[in-house]
Amino acid sequence: MRTLVKVLTAVAVASGIGFTGSVSAAAPESKDPIILTIHDWTGQYITTHIMGRVLEEMGYNVKYQQADYIAQFAGLESGDLHVAMEMWETTGKQAMDESLKTGKTVDLGETGMVAIEEWWYPAYMKEKCPGLPDWKALNKCAEAFSTPDTHPKGRYLGGPVTWAGFDDERAEALGLNYEVVHAGTDAALFAEIQSAYERKAPVLAWVYTPHWAPIKFKGEWVDFPRYTEECYSDPKWGMNPNMAYDCGKPRGWIKKVGWKGGESKWPCAYRAVKNFKLSNQEMGTMVGEVDLEGKKVDDVVESWINGNKSTWQKWTACS
Repeated sequence: MRTLVKVLTAVAVASGIGFTGSVSAAAPESKDPIILTIHDWTGQYITTHIMGRVLEEMGYNVKYQQADYIAQFAGLESGDLHVAMEMWETTGKQAMDESLKTGKTVDLGETGMVAIEEWWYPAYMKEKCPGLPDWKALNKCAEAFSTPDTHPKGRYLGGPVTWAGFDDERAEALGLNYEVVHAGTDAALFAEIQSAYERKAPVLAWVYTPHWAPIKFKGEWVDFPRYTEECYSDPKWGMNPNMAYDCGKPRGWIKKVGWKGGESKWPCAYRAVKNFKLSNQEMGTMVGEVDLEGKKVDDVVESWINGNKSTWQKWTACS
């Protein structure tokens, strides 16, 4: 899922911005800060700071709070945190559904981006494993994907453990002769993928979109048995009658979620959050500007804001 922003502390608190033009809106319903959660991948930093800048233009006080992707729901339910801009159906659906059932959080709608995150390999590996993308070919090619540390088992490089995703369980349930190794950070994950790609070395790893990697690197996602809710909840479902997770990850929406009390405390702000929309292409391009070109998140966000006023000003309509 994601590329770690190089300097997390650079935007730890909200800061004012000096865009030309102004947003016509009623005075903020409350001067209390709206707390937006920050996670550990560049795209989420960008979406959150775009939304934060828009809210500031509307006159709201905004703060940013680092939070764990899954554990943040305790803060959202208590009202200590207010808005999370990216919950991915691929990895966060279960946690979000459970939180919504409490009645203390609210679904703030889709971001417009479509999520895929799955086991991925570069196109050149297909020569060594011609049965791909069918997952059943993986065991036949385990040695081709192995490293000295895992041989004769193949090696799968997963994302940080905080991302969930159930890759360890998936490998066991599907009987894959692979060792699952988790990258310590998102940056480390994509640095290793890029290094392997440039050397045409074996690599099987967690890659997701929206992101620059599927745009820059030619490759494919492994075709696992299609996800259903029963696959994760009912061990009897699927090819392994004794274990759940014998399928791929879900694919679909990326949503925003918020503290339920914010709907009445900041109704206009929450409406703007609901109206927020970006495309995969827009996000992949901006993430690439930060991760590949070395631009600062603030500069990329400001450039988007200044170049897309007609888009984001529509989000702020409260009537």
